Amino acid sequence: MKTRIFSLIIFMQLSIMAAFAQVYKVDAAKSTVNWKAEKITGFHEGTISIKSGSLKIDKNQLISGSFVINMSTIVNTDLTDAEYNKKLIGHLSSPDFFDVAKFPEAVFTITKPVDVSKSVTEIHGNMTIKGITKPLIFKSVVKKEGNSYIFNANSIVVDRTKYDIKYGSGSFFSDLGDKVIYDEFTIKLHLVVVQ
Repeated sequence: MKTRIFSLIIFMQLSIMAAFAQVYKVDAAKSTVNWKAEKITGFHEGTISIKSGSLKIDKNQLISGSFVINMSTIVNTDLTDAEYNKKLIGHLSSPDFFDVAKFPEAVFTITKPVDVSKSVTEIHGNMTIKGITKPLIFKSVVKKEGNSYIFNANSIVVDRTKYDIKYGSGSFFSDLGDKVIYDEFTIKLHLVVVQ
């Protein structure tokens, strides 16, 4: 009973804070996402675009928010051979990986209030990829500039197999040899939000 009352109080407090919070819109043009995926024989890296998003901030507290990634904008930056580059992007966009035709967006949603007055903070949220939602926690450097907040996270680690992306995974296939693609890939996030 006490736990329920406590949870209700927290929920009410957050609701009140959210009602008075300022809304900051994601500046998609200034925000960037870089990705890097490694395998036994090397790695591939590139970029992907943020489509939209917003955060609610009240008195240095990030109360809630989310941002949307446009999965159809996957770009590879390490392959100079145009044909091979196109082939890789086609494969990443296929059902073997992100199935972009069926799941054109990925979404990250804040799940815990964050003190953005600290220069380095821990962001708690849920990541949804291919319609599957899993918790994701990462550290971010936060900077306030005028009416903007800038979040920089240099190493967000995502386990693709949690989102049913098992192609080339040594955790699920034992006969891949040197064709193994590691389960985890990393994201470097530069998120700019403006009031």
